[in-house]
Amino acid sequence: MTRPINHLVVFAKTPRLGTVKTRLATDIGTVAAWVFARQSIKAIVAPLARDTRWKCWLALSPDWAVHQPTLWPKVHGLIAQGPGGLGERMARVAKQMPPGPVVIIGTDVPAIRSHRVAAAFRALGRHDAVFGPARDGGYWLVGMKRRPVFKDIFQNVRWSTEHALADTIANLPAHWSHKLLETLEDIDDGEAYRRWREGRSISLL
Repeated sequence: MTRPINHLVVFAKTPRLGTVKTRLATDIGTVAAWVFARQSIKAIVAPLARDTRWKCWLALSPDWAVHQPTLWPKVHGLIAQGPGGLGERMARVAKQMPPGPVVIIGTDVPAIRSHRVAAAFRALGRHDAVFGPARDGGYWLVGMKRRPVFKDIFQNVRWSTEHALADTIANLPAHWSHKLLETLEDIDDGEAYRRWREGRSISLL
């Protein structure tokens, strides 16, 4: 039997000055937040895209960004996130991926590395879903086996609140098993940014 192909999808927003990391920008300034966004995309995506254990995709917003490949690190494919809220976009992208386990991450956690993504795919060998919890109650990673059928677990989630992870886990079918990975920190405000700069926001376990 052919081994299923792992798919890593990185959700990213085009780093335009004044439109990215707006919450962080209120604390550290618009230019510094823009620089962080640009550097974070490159630092996270480039090493992951070179890893042969999965195919790396970029799911982009706005949708027109898929027509500007020179803006992005080289990956297996560029896809548009499409319209709707975060949950709608994540469900759409996860559903449209070719057969195989899917792991979704963002670009707000500089501590994401290949060994952490590999741990997520290993977990999907034994579980139906996997989550990387974030310090603020959300999550930096979500993955699904997607076999035998895809299930939308992103409905009615209170995004950008301390309930996001709990709400998503509550959406799992009763017979599904899941695994939690280590807790990392989103760099969403000035305090988190300072901890990251000081090297204190790698892992919170």
